[in-house]
Order: sequence, then structure tokens, then C-alpha cells
Amino acid sequence: MRIGLLTEGGYPYVSGEARLWCDRLVRGLGQHEFDIYALSRSEEQEDEGWIQLPPQVSRVRTAPLWTADDDGVGYGRRARRRFADCYGELAAAICAGDALGSAVESGSGNSAGAAGQTGAASASVADRFGSALYGLAELARDEGGLVGALRSEGAVRALERACRAPGALRAARTARVPDLLTVAAQVERALRPLSLDWYEDDGLGSVDLCHATSGGAAALPGLLAHHFSGVPLLVTEYGVQLRAHYLGPREDLEGRTATASARALLAAFHGRLTAEAYRQATVITPGNTHARRWQERCGADRSRIRTVYPGMEASRFSEVGERAESADPDTLVWVGRIEPAKDLVTLLHAFADIRKEEPKARLRIVGAPAEGLEGATYLAHCRALAAQLFPDEADGVHAVGDNPVSFEEIGGPEVPTLPEAYAAGAVVVLSSVVEGFPISLVEAMFSGRATVSTDVGAVVEVIGGTGLVVPPRNAQALAEACVSLLRDSPRRSRLGAAARARALELFTVEQNITAFHSIYLDIVTRCPVPRDLVGESGEPLPFAVPAEAHVPARWSESGTRLVAGRPGPGWAAGPPVRGGSLGLAPGSATAASTASTASGEPVPAGEGAW
Repeated sequence: MRIGLLTEGGYPYVSGEARLWCDRLVRGLGQHEFDIYALSRSEEQEDEGWIQLPPQVSRVRTAPLWTADDDGVGYGRRARRRFADCYGELAAAICAGDALGSAVESGSGNSAGAAGQTGAASASVADRFGSALYGLAELARDEGGLVGALRSEGAVRALERACRAPGALRAARTARVPDLLTVAAQVERALRPLSLDWYEDDGLGSVDLCHATSGGAAALPGLLAHHFSGVPLLVTEYGVQLRAHYLGPREDLEGRTATASARALLAAFHGRLTAEAYRQATVITPGNTHARRWQERCGADRSRIRTVYPGMEASRFSEVGERAESADPDTLVWVGRIEPAKDLVTLLHAFADIRKEEPKARLRIVGAPAEGLEGATYLAHCRALAAQLFPDEADGVHAVGDNPVSFEEIGGPEVPTLPEAYAAGAVVVLSSVVEGFPISLVEAMFSGRATVSTDVGAVVEVIGGTGLVVPPRNAQALAEACVSLLRDSPRRSRLGAAARARALELFTVEQNITAFHSIYLDIVTRCPVPRDLVGESGEPLPFAVPAEAHVPARWSESGTRLVAGRPGPGWAAGPPVRGGSLGLAPGSATAASTASTASGEPVPAGEGAW
């Protein structure tokens, strides 16, 4: 079959999200053909180029989200009226003060509760948003572009009218002109895929299914392929992007922090877009139960959801896992990206209590600071706190100048590789206050290490009883759990062995590839693209659409349904297409990506992007 793989800010670029698991998926499913449609997030990402692609990738088309030239399309009076009607409906749906609106208004204080209310958004408003979205897409297709219209004064005025309408969000009613400009600019940026020329019969209209590797902008081309050509859509989310819109600070295009009104309107827009993607997707595959709960609260039909755990390379940790008994029994190890969400401050205070009970204990913090000033500042703060809590002095165990807390980076003389980081101690600690799918925890499990973790995100689901879990921001509980494992070697061994067995069963690349292979077959069998298929002679193929396509089924049911051959003639695999155009009809100016091919395989250490 032919898969349209839709990515945003990741594969096939050298850096970015979802790069490794996408590459492993494509390489593991060599029997299928992949067309990659990639949206880039920055000029730096494009300059870094692509990873080396396998032969089953027949086409790559890219477009930037970070910039777009004005398409230069001039609308006539009728087209301007169509745009005003569609954008006005879109803005009205964004500002509607229903359950979704109440959720986003409370999102800054209680994001989980806010997300829980989004599933109650009325069907009428959802239909209104969807109709407006596809109306804009059809206008872009007919006129050759939408970039200039979305940037126009008319768009801002339509947004202002929606904000002032009766029943609008409270935050919308207080929005000022700078807020409206910020929201309009961000909406234009998010809707740039509407103007792409990817949806013709020789593009996404020719694939058997679209697989969006995240929600948001990555899923938007799949929505349009479904709308224009009936192509089924699969949405995979290992981290729910809507959650990031609720939790993270929003900025305008100049990097300034947006006001509360602008943030509420943007959260409402992304909530509507996410709900539409869930509504139209044939199958939704969260990476864990934590993500699944978010999706269900945001309106996803649970009968279409199938959890597929991320696949990670277990062989890298085989040697460490098989010699777990050789670890230093007095050493705790923390591995990750150093940032406030990891709460190393609580870990350091807990370690101060641990040292009172176990004077020989050591703590090795292995990782680099997160990008930006915040990460570097937090690392400096943690170093200063460690120096204050553990001054260099002789204590009968450690010599002067030998601090029991060390800060190291992978690639240094003490920790040359990621597996060596986990081999450095007998207990691995995770102290986060916010976590999605805890990659470092799975790596510790592959390494056969006993773990102590905070109860956040998908931690309990991943651990499954093979480690100790304590409340977040509780230094005393964290210290007591670590001390209990440091004093009990047999228990550490039992937990480490059980953790390794669980990780090898659930979190390997092989299980991930097998699951998606089964889902692909399910989709193309039951939801074939409605095409008029003909044979080599030009005659229609009367049995090209399998009878199973008419049999109803719940997508949550397990089992593999095989397809007895591919309908229709084989697809011709042409050379990869380097670059793509942004919204533009034939003959209009393009904004194609200019990424260059990068040599070499993906860097394995990139898997540990904690």
C-alpha cells in the first residue's frame, strides 16, 4: 500500500520531534511505499538537511510553517464574499462560549479539568467550525492561495465581530486590537497547509491512507485529503499537542508573551482544530493511557482509539541489562534534560535526607540543560544548591573536594555513552512534576535497573508495578523510597529483572511496527479510497473494493485482518521530490523548502530527548 506520512517539525529532518520513531517505522515496513509530506518549523531545521532515507520512500515534499510569501492572489468580489463568510464562521466557532469555551477560559489554572470539558463541545459548533475550515480550503483550491486573505484587514475585522458577538467567550470580549492581531497572525500560520498544492490526484489524493505523526498542523493535510479525495486518516500522538497549548506560554510571532485574552482565543482555535481531527480520523493511536484520556476528553470517540506504545531500541542496553549486579550499590542516577519540569531541586533536598541515612550514597546527575536561557539558568541554580547542601569537607567517607553530587554530560570521560549512564548506579530516579511518556524510565528498565519515580504522566502505566512510585514534589517520600532500595539488594535485583522483562515485552521497536502494520491493513481493508480502478487494459476492475469494506467494526477490537492482495495496479515509484510549494496554483509564486540531503544514519543518542 501507499502511505502518506504527515509530519511537523521532525522527520525527515536531522533534528526535530518524532524523527527516530518515524524512521524506524518506515524502515520496518519495507513492504509498503511511503510518501512524506513534511512541515518545517524553522530555517535552521531546513538548513540542517535530512537524514538518509530508505528506498521505500518514493517522494518527499516539504513546506515551511515559519515563513510564507504573500501568494499575490487577487480575489474578486465573489471570492472576497466567500472568504468573509467562511472566515466569519470560523471566528464565530472559535469564540463560541459553549463547554469548550468555558474549558479554555479555565485552562490557565486547571488544564486537566479544562481539557476534560472540551469533549462536551456541542456538535453544532463543531460542524460550524468544520464547514468553515473546508470552505476556506475549497476557496484556496479555487483561487490558488489563501495566505494574503488570512493576513488581510478583513480577517481581523471578522475576528473582532466574533469577539463582540453575544455569547462569546469572556476572554474574547475583553480582547483588544493587539490581541486580535496576534490571534489572526497565529491562525494564519496554523492554516498555511490549506494553501498547499498537495491535495491533487498526483499528491495526497493518490495515497491509500494518511498517517499524521502528531495532531495540529500535521493532521491538517490529512483532513483535506480526506475531504477532497476520501483518503482515510490515522492520527498518532505520543504527546498531545493540545495539552501543550493549555500548559505552555504562548508567544506572538515576534516572541512577545501573549496576553490572557490572546492565549484563550488561540487555545480555543487549537481545541476546535484538534476536535475536528479526532472527529474525522478513522483511527487514533495515543502512545499511552495518559494521552488517551486527554484525547477522549477532547472529543475523540473511544471506539476509534487504539493505544500503541512507542518503540525504542532495546539492543543498545542489552549489555548493561545483563550485568545489572555489577552496578555500584551506593549510587543513585538521574538521567534526562535539565529543566524546571524535572524538579531536580526536590531531588537534591531528598538526597540530603538520604545522606543522613546512608552516608556512602552518591548522586550522579547526567544530562545537558534544555535549550535556551531557562535551561542554563536552572542548571546553575541546581549546581549552587548542591554546593550549599553538600559542602566539600572530610566526613570519614569522602575526601575533601569530593562532593557526593556530580553533574555530568553524556560523551564525557566518565559517561561516554547513554547506556553507561544507566550502568553508573543501582537505582535510577525520576523526579519530574510534568511528564508525558517517560523515555528515560523505559531506558532504565531496558538496563535492568530498579527505579524510583514520581507519579506524573504515564509513569505508573510504564512501570506497571516494577518500581517504586511516590507523589511529586515530596522530598521525604522520594528519600524514603530511595533508602529502602539502597538497603535491599535482593529487592533491587527482582525489580530490575521484572522491569527489563516488561520493557522488552511492551516498548520495543518490533512491537510498534507490528501494531502499525496491523492498523494499516485494518484501515485500507475497511475504508478503501473511493476510486474508479481499472486494469492494464483500461477495463474496470469490478472486485477491486473488498467486501469487508462494508462490514462495520469497532476499531478498538484486537486482531489482524489480512488483505488478499492490493486492489488495482501497482504504483509507480518515481524519484523523490525535493521541495514543495506553499499554496499556489500553477504559475503562481512558490515558497518551496530548500532542505538538502544529509548523509549518515540517525544519531542513536538522540533517542534520549527527555
